[in-house]
Amino acid sequence: MPYSFEGRVRYSETGENGFLTLPGILNYFQDCSTFQSEEVGLGIEELKRRKRFWVLSAWQVIVNRYPGLGEKIKTSTWAYGFRGFMGLRNFTMDTENGERLAYANTFWTYINAENGLPVKLTPEDTKGYENPDETMEKKLDMDYAPRKIILPGECRKEEPFTVQKHHLDTNHHVNNCQYVRMAMDYLPADFQIYQMRAEYKQQARLHNTICPMKETEENKTTILLNDTENEPYAVVEFIRK
Repeated sequence: MPYSFEGRVRYSETGENGFLTLPGILNYFQDCSTFQSEEVGLGIEELKRRKRFWVLSAWQVIVNRYPGLGEKIKTSTWAYGFRGFMGLRNFTMDTENGERLAYANTFWTYINAENGLPVKLTPEDTKGYENPDETMEKKLDMDYAPRKIILPGECRKEEPFTVQKHHLDTNHHVNNCQYVRMAMDYLPADFQIYQMRAEYKQQARLHNTICPMKETEENKTTILLNDTENEPYAVVEFIRK
């Protein structure tokens, strides 16, 4: 069942050019799904009671246009499928006149908080995301990329850095949007992001060391955010307009 909320681009959400940033769009999408979960009674406190939480496994986000300061926007989301321990969810961001600004496909994993392992979903875990007739909403009409990102061959090593407190969320690991922010630091200043894909491999926590690696092609840049053993926490792929 779709859920939407309306907003307006704030100055604090814009970049140097006065437009909403990609992380800003991701935050609107994340907030929208969080609001829906709270609305249907499956929010953060209820999941804590059940000793469960959702982890984002992969993003595919396409931006047609970045809205400017003060623009009124409507953000929407809906789950279109549940498989085993996975949830599948779409997002859209539109202007008040119906222009499609951005849209996304996401994969989520349902985790047992006691052992950190995926746990199979039950009807109790998904009730409320369905339509009143107990059917799922249709998936968004878009060009779907694979969940997994092909790892690049030759990469350039960048300077390692340490996870700080401001990178963490309520699950006490690095928030998925923070990985995208980290990866964006390695893009050229003139790189206008049209599509972003992110695949999350493992959870980075406070004081972990992240060792970035970068591969650049003509219109695509791939950033690996690795641990000290060269295993990725996250892989982020950017395609420019």
